[in-house]
Amino acid sequence: MRAVVIEKRGAPPVLRDLPEPTARDGAVLIDVETAGLGGWDVAGAYRLGIEYPCVVRGEGVGRAEDGRRVYFGERSVAPYGALAERTLVPSDEVWDVPDDVDDATAITMGIAGTGILLPLEAAGLTRGDRLLVVGGTGTLGQLGLRLGRHLGAGTVVAAARDAAALEAVRARGLADEVVVMTGAEDDVDRMRRASGGEGFDVVIDLVYGRPFEAALKATRWGARLVTVGTLAGSVASVAAGDLLYRTHTTVGTGQRSPAERHGVWRRLLGLAREADLRVPIVVHRRLDEGSAAWAAQAASPHAKILIDVAGAPTTGPRRKDLPCPRTPPPSP
Repeated sequence: MRAVVIEKRGAPPVLRDLPEPTARDGAVLIDVETAGLGGWDVAGAYRLGIEYPCVVRGEGVGRAEDGRRVYFGERSVAPYGALAERTLVPSDEVWDVPDDVDDATAITMGIAGTGILLPLEAAGLTRGDRLLVVGGTGTLGQLGLRLGRHLGAGTVVAAARDAAALEAVRARGLADEVVVMTGAEDDVDRMRRASGGEGFDVVIDLVYGRPFEAALKATRWGARLVTVGTLAGSVASVAAGDLLYRTHTTVGTGQRSPAERHGVWRRLLGLAREADLRVPIVVHRRLDEGSAAWAAQAASPHAKILIDVAGAPTTGPRRKDLPCPRTPPPSP
């Protein structure tokens, strides 16, 4: 079978033939139809404990041997993964996809959706809160803005480094205001102005490091800050006074049990129908463009990258802009 494979530590992935997985107890053989590539698939590809060669992990949608259309996460049995024509996945990580759910939604609500819904709930977002999403231009950030609005946030603000990507987020109605972060001292003042001058009630922080330091200073008393990722650095310098009457927590979403993650995924599918939680931009690639897809993900594409494993060949990447209208907060 064809697969996108990392041959050795540090090597970029390449398309090559690989022996197909064989059935085993406790696992499901899946013919992959669509694979999703995310930031952790790239960032975690060379971590300790991985044996090479191995297929790029990812998540995806495909067909089990009994014909069921299923979603599977990033826990394929080694050395297999989503970027291949077939994979082998532990049974409890394989979930039936409802007929009215498309591949992109099923995939996006898996790792990314879980990764942003749980932090929003941990922050105790309430109706009327001023919400800041730091790192608001990626898939996780865009979903956070959309979900935050649906869950009742009164003001929704995105902060990131890429000015063009932020303007695109604002143009799609995902954020009321945007803040271009430069690392300068005035980041704090611009954040506070974007909150209406009152400071933020909730911060969902996807990057940590210096951006988190600035976001903390732009909050009000009683603020709840939740850190999910460390793309801007794993260390932040925080004064005790800045944390006074505020709460900061970190949330890891991937280590929960399969049953718990399955339940969250099912809830997200319901929210996707209710709040139109489609990702504004989806970039499609063929399986033989896996290396290019990997490079695009490493460069922070501000989009969800999908690999059309079983789809008809295309002449190149296809960008599809999906509507993401503003939904008012639910009535009390």
